[in-house]
Amino acid sequence: MEKAFSNDVFAVVDLETTGTQRQNEDRIIQFGCAIIKHRRVVKTYSFLINPQKEIPQSVENLTGITNDDVAQAPVFSHFAKEIRDILKDAIFVAHNVNFDLPFLNYELTRAGLEPLSGKALDTVELSQIAFPTYPSYKLRDLTSRLNIKHLNPHRADSDALVTAKLLLKIISKLEELPQATLNTLTALSKGLLRNTDYIFSEISKSARQKKRPLSRDLIQIRNLIIKKTNIIIGNPTAKEAAFPESDIDKKKLFKGHIRFRRGQVSLINKIHEFLSSSKKESLVVEAPNGSGKTFSFLMSYAYELYSGRKLVIATPTKVLQEQMLSQEIPQLIEVTGLDLIAQEVKSSSHYIDLDGFYNSLYQSNQGIQTLILQMKILVWLTETTTGDLDELQLTNYQDPLFTMIRHPGDARVGTLFSEYDFWNLARERQEEADILITNHAYLANHYMDSIWGQNPFLVVDEAHRFVDNVTTSRSNSIQFESFWGMCSHLKNLLFFSNYGVKVRFGDDQRLSSILDKLDSQILDLIHAINEIQRQLFSRLDFATSSEQKTKIKYEYGFQGEDLFPSSEKMIYLLNQLQNKIEIVRRNVNQILFLLYHEQGQLMTSDDALIKELQDGIDQLDFYSEQNYLLMDQLNSSTKFLQMGFILQITNIEDPLSTNLSWLMINPSDELMQLYEYFSKKLFISATLMEQDDFSYILKVLCLDPTTTITYKGKASYQVEKHLQVLALEDSNVPTNPNEDDFSEFIIQFLKTSLGGLSHILVLFTNLETIKTVFTQISTSNELKDYEILAQGLTGTNERIAKRFSIAKKTILLGANSFWEGIDFKNSGVDLAIVTKLPFESPDQPEVKLRDERLKKQVGSHVFELDTLPRAIIRFRQGCGRLIRNERDHGIFVILDQRVWHKDYGQKFLNSLPVSAKKVNLENLKALLKDNIINESKS
Repeated sequence: MEKAFSNDVFAVVDLETTGTQRQNEDRIIQFGCAIIKHRRVVKTYSFLINPQKEIPQSVENLTGITNDDVAQAPVFSHFAKEIRDILKDAIFVAHNVNFDLPFLNYELTRAGLEPLSGKALDTVELSQIAFPTYPSYKLRDLTSRLNIKHLNPHRADSDALVTAKLLLKIISKLEELPQATLNTLTALSKGLLRNTDYIFSEISKSARQKKRPLSRDLIQIRNLIIKKTNIIIGNPTAKEAAFPESDIDKKKLFKGHIRFRRGQVSLINKIHEFLSSSKKESLVVEAPNGSGKTFSFLMSYAYELYSGRKLVIATPTKVLQEQMLSQEIPQLIEVTGLDLIAQEVKSSSHYIDLDGFYNSLYQSNQGIQTLILQMKILVWLTETTTGDLDELQLTNYQDPLFTMIRHPGDARVGTLFSEYDFWNLARERQEEADILITNHAYLANHYMDSIWGQNPFLVVDEAHRFVDNVTTSRSNSIQFESFWGMCSHLKNLLFFSNYGVKVRFGDDQRLSSILDKLDSQILDLIHAINEIQRQLFSRLDFATSSEQKTKIKYEYGFQGEDLFPSSEKMIYLLNQLQNKIEIVRRNVNQILFLLYHEQGQLMTSDDALIKELQDGIDQLDFYSEQNYLLMDQLNSSTKFLQMGFILQITNIEDPLSTNLSWLMINPSDELMQLYEYFSKKLFISATLMEQDDFSYILKVLCLDPTTTITYKGKASYQVEKHLQVLALEDSNVPTNPNEDDFSEFIIQFLKTSLGGLSHILVLFTNLETIKTVFTQISTSNELKDYEILAQGLTGTNERIAKRFSIAKKTILLGANSFWEGIDFKNSGVDLAIVTKLPFESPDQPEVKLRDERLKKQVGSHVFELDTLPRAIIRFRQGCGRLIRNERDHGIFVILDQRVWHKDYGQKFLNSLPVSAKKVNLENLKALLKDNIINESKS
């Protein structure tokens, strides 16, 4: 029996052009094509083309095709007939077909030929569906992941050839899918670009002829195929093992697995001593990067878990959680031979709701991105054993599909998929586990959850970020401006839209009666929102701080008693608001109920109306919940004193542009309550000390020094052989990083100084400077080999971190969380550049609020006791991005000359693990150009 596509001819095309706007005189500079016959690449074509215009520098940088390369090449009309003859009887394929095909047809038409009108397929969409867990669908990234040799990325001949090989791999992957999955994919694929559905229909038809049985590791429920899952049960006959006390015992255990490192063993012993013999409740440890701290605390606690107590580990990021589950814990089990089970704990919304997803497949009028997401999930369900949506490695969860498919957290019973519900399965696995790994924010919000077991141990990893993550998790807001805007939109849907309820169903007496009431009820709700806005706006003169964000946008910070001098009055207004929300919600819900019972009269166009009304109810529920949260803050005197409030005014002339945020500025009570639920708590990080002292972090973590042990771990390698610190001191360079000409200095420095380093992190303290620098270097010829990434400009932080990890040569311009909070999966940093010491802006309302609270405790010493230690710890974290383990090498460059000229500068330099070398600009450039870290680097 012939394979699918055995008789098809595919012409896989890639174009390089002077730009993307063909109507604005952009032209083709290279045509590349690979022909597939009998599912093999049989021929390739490549033509350089004279565009009869200048090739922009940015295109030269990207493609390597210069004006000299095409100066003597023929123009497009010379190749037009040959190109059309190559393609006319083939299926056109491209990686982003809606760029290449229209561009090529435009040029063919200009040359007096008929445009191509045959089948056309898109390999971007096909890749997204066939490989649902890949982090990127750029051609270069796909070929790297699939081990397809790609010699000249962004050259049309090379790109066309690898796209052809990619298509063949996609087809092979899709052919492995079960028949029911292929059937559903084929039905959905009608909405894909051009004729991309042809791939699915042909593979599905071929599979039906073969009549393959369903694989034993899969199960079918209706038309969904999912992978069989089971609860991981430990070995009930496992014996309790004794901790290896002596060095000899540890060496025996480690042999053949890990090196015996004195610094790591000392840390293991210290934690074991704390667990087994100390009466203290907390241990705070600073352990250098690369010292094996994760394995150390895992091993120390592992021997205490046979009493039935669980170990709870809280980390700040998903990357660290995944690393612990996939690398550190398997290594622990391999080394110790202990029978332990570890599971991740996260909110239900991370898991797919199979019932919701199944229902979503029957929704009409889905957008193309929703369609692709549904199709990739269908493929993913044949692979996943967890149902964790994070496996899809998405950087954006804004698609409306997620409102249907995120699990709401209920114990699913009696539904179509309840027996295979991933959230139920996750909870059952957590019950069986010995080690539970979660993030800081989830622990802060769920520390009373029974899932942790009785009297569990607690390890807080990256503890320097714990308090900030706890306070952030307690922050919230009500966007009143969006709220009344949503109410206005709802009113329009009900009364004024050409496809609204009144126009379509106004003759129905029952609906008409409800509409008559809703008209004034929605107006009352909007007035209630606006009254709260006016009350808040009237308190601007009592703000603790203000920050101008744009010409008309401001933020004001308040202590609670200044914004709400009479909390009873505001609670009364919020209660009034709550009542009006409930009235509107109830009546809109009644309208939806009646519409659902008018199925016979509904047209396809009414589906969108019903969906928007349902969205309106969901948003009313959301604002109702936010309203309750605010009332909870105002009703509790304890919470009220712990919180700070920020008014965000999007137009300073308009009280109705007022929005409200609240944040925790004093987390001490919350932390003390959390600590009571756990015993033998370990707080560990590479950066906890300030000036070689733990006092600051103990105060931040709200730990009692009398019940807490502190310990400074030792590196298991010579840090000075791995890290070089270069600090600029040059009177010819701007010495004040706040001066306008400092940005120009950074731009010129980056263009001329980076040598051959591949992963470069440039650290800033504000996004405006990043924008200025990015604009100037993104098209720079000197940096043409680098992918330039910039926070706030080239995607979400998660997407930027993903690109940084994947790209071969890249420069990342980052602020805030890029000093410490964002992890680069499977990628190191060769060079970290500090453009400015990381002091928080004192103009930020949240900083001002915290400082005001501290002033009441320490008087005028806030800078020395809080501002400076915070900045030093962040500075140390920035340096720590370079050396994550003993195989890393890196250079830390400090361009802020205040480290030499200010009294506090030496404290920053003293905090680093190696001495800083003072260099002028010429010497700095020379060192970077030669890429000299130390003589031992190979």
